Amino acid sequence: MTNNAKRQLLMVSLLLMLTASLSACNAVTRIAQVGTAPPITPIENPTHAPGYRVVSLPMPDPTTDRFMSNSLWRQGARAFFKDQRAARVGDILTVVININDQATFDNETERTRENTEDSDLTNLFGLETQLEKRILPESFDPTSALSLGSTSKSKGVGKVDRSEELSLTVAAIVTQILPNGNMVIQGRQEVRVNFEVRELLIAGVVRPEDITATNQIQHTQIAEARISYGGRGQLTDVQQPRYGQQVLDILFPF
Repeated sequence: MTNNAKRQLLMVSLLLMLTASLSACNAVTRIAQVGTAPPITPIENPTHAPGYRVVSLPMPDPTTDRFMSNSLWRQGARAFFKDQRAARVGDILTVVININDQATFDNETERTRENTEDSDLTNLFGLETQLEKRILPESFDPTSALSLGSTSKSKGVGKVDRSEELSLTVAAIVTQILPNGNMVIQGRQEVRVNFEVRELLIAGVVRPEDITATNQIQHTQIAEARISYGGRGQLTDVQQPRYGQQVLDILFPF
């Protein structure tokens, strides 16, 4: 056995041992909990949890509020009362997504072409008799020496029947203020149920005037909207073809 084969065998053995040990620990834990209620995770400081990372998001430049004497107006305010709508980098905006699209297309194309060409060579400089004796068979008929014909037919049928419906609400963060006052927003939401993660992404450009008094905006009022809703996990993996099959579908010409 070569050294490379020995190393591969050792790695496989270690992997099997690690898997077996993890399975054994899980089995021991489950056996120890027989007859008792599942334990509840204690309340702990989330910053001390393994893998915790400090959140870093776009934030507005620090400003100092200045008040004018004998005035109830606060500098930088958009109204006489405090405005709760998103207006600065780092503010949160609620996006309401209600997509209900339907589309139906039915196209059919048919094309037929038929060509026929006949040429009679009754005389070939007087040599047709000599050719008939030496080269051409005795049954050769100069009056039907050449005949061409072609037939072409093409038919195409296409049909699309699509119906999509999506109703979600997600919070987005203002990441940039454009020179004309419009705001760039981006939001992401992840929900994990057992071993499946549902992920929603939203991004685009909104006008401050379209934001309602409750700090909400419809997805139809977002310019350059990018909405993505999908999942990842065990169920999603099962629904997708294997990588080898996907490669064959791309490369195989038939």
